[in-house]
Amino acid sequence: MENEAISLLRLFIDFYSVLLLIRFLLQLVQADFFNPVSQVILKVTAPVVEPLTRIIPTIKNFNLSALCAAVLVKWSFFAILVPLGSVMPSQLGIFFIISLISLIKPLIQIYLYGILIIAISSWIGTTDHPFVRLTNQIIDPYMRPFRNIIPPIGMIDVSPMIAILVLIFAETQFQRFINNLVF
Repeated sequence: MENEAISLLRLFIDFYSVLLLIRFLLQLVQADFFNPVSQVILKVTAPVVEPLTRIIPTIKNFNLSALCAAVLVKWSFFAILVPLGSVMPSQLGIFFIISLISLIKPLIQIYLYGILIIAISSWIGTTDHPFVRLTNQIIDPYMRPFRNIIPPIGMIDVSPMIAILVLIFAETQFQRFINNLVF
């Protein structure tokens, strides 16, 4: 029973940290904050981010408080495990670094799935949906260099495929880096 509760807690914390990363990206790209999806993300993440904004500054579009909140939320999972005896208090510093590094993979996946969402929505014609518009605003700065370098072939735009391959390569290299750290 305890393992299931820990697994559920980890799932919730991972999901919430992804929401915090998305909030960070929304502010980074200056997405439409009147979009209903943006409003939900802002309201759900506000209890954690707003107290941190008093301490941690926002530098231009770079919201350090949202990024720090994502790291702290990930790290809180390990802090919760201390009273259970699964983590020693002396290990919390190492787990803070692990929490910071572990945000890279969800960040890559946000872009990977975002590109897939944009591609599929363009095929089925739902590009006006608020979720799709917001996803496009987040993904567009990453996609722009690929679109500028790789011209469409007839009516087919291959730049999303190349962008996805770059993300998969980055994720593979990141995973290899993590595996080398562990072993």
